[in-house]
Amino acid sequence: MLVGNLTRDPEVRYTPKGSAVADIGLAINRYYNTESGEKREETTFVDITLWGRLAEIAEKYCHKGKPVFIEGRLQLDSWEDKATGQKRNKLKVVGENLQLLGSAGDSGPGGGSSNNQGNNYASQENPSQSSQPSQSAPATALADEVAEDDIPF
Repeated sequence: MLVGNLTRDPEVRYTPKGSAVADIGLAINRYYNTESGEKREETTFVDITLWGRLAEIAEKYCHKGKPVFIEGRLQLDSWEDKATGQKRNKLKVVGENLQLLGSAGDSGPGGGSSNNQGNNYASQENPSQSSQPSQSAPATALADEVAEDDIPF
């Protein structure tokens, strides 16, 4: 699960069978304090590949600077460098779920919505992801369904 801002517009291409593939870059910021109390910021850049409908959605709605939430899996790509003959490896994320953060009018970096609602898109290749319950149900509605006698402690 990753949250960050897109570092570039999605680069979309199509396989010979017509499936869309999008490559996006994500900048993930981490803020922390050192032992001496100094505030620091660390940025990690991650390459992400989206397939099928997720790639098409990214092409249409995502652009550089847009905040997004990505769920996915790690994939290790290995190849031999033609110039040096050395074996090379690259770890990337294959996105299986995409959620656009911020409001529809956000165009700049870091423009997140104060209510943390976004558009959630699940990959068609993994239908179990899209059958998750909605996150928009109020917590009080869930609390009303559970009686104190049902709590085991």
